[in-house]
Amino acid sequence: MLKRLPSVFVLCAMASAPLGAQVEIDVAKLTCHQFATFKVAHPDKIAIWLNGYFHGKRGDMTVDSQELAGNTDKLKEYCIKNPDTPLIQAIETLFGSAD
Repeated sequence: MLKRLPSVFVLCAMASAPLGAQVEIDVAKLTCHQFATFKVAHPDKIAIWLNGYFHGKRGDMTVDSQELAGNTDKLKEYCIKNPDTPLIQAIETLFGSAD
């Protein structure tokens, strides 16, 4: 019985841990302010998603991690200076249209 006590304790602790809520983000509605100030998610995570989205629209299946990091930094800087700009508009201003 004493050998099972730690296992029971771990199971009880896991069962009582709070569950993370699923959060959906409509990227089309994000503003630069929300992106640059971590209001909805870490900017790097959003940038990775956006990078994949725009590369996918162009049919480009490559990822340049250094270019991604540099572009993310440029986007953050732009967004800090232009907080009311929609994020998608900021991307098109900085990097051109995906079409």
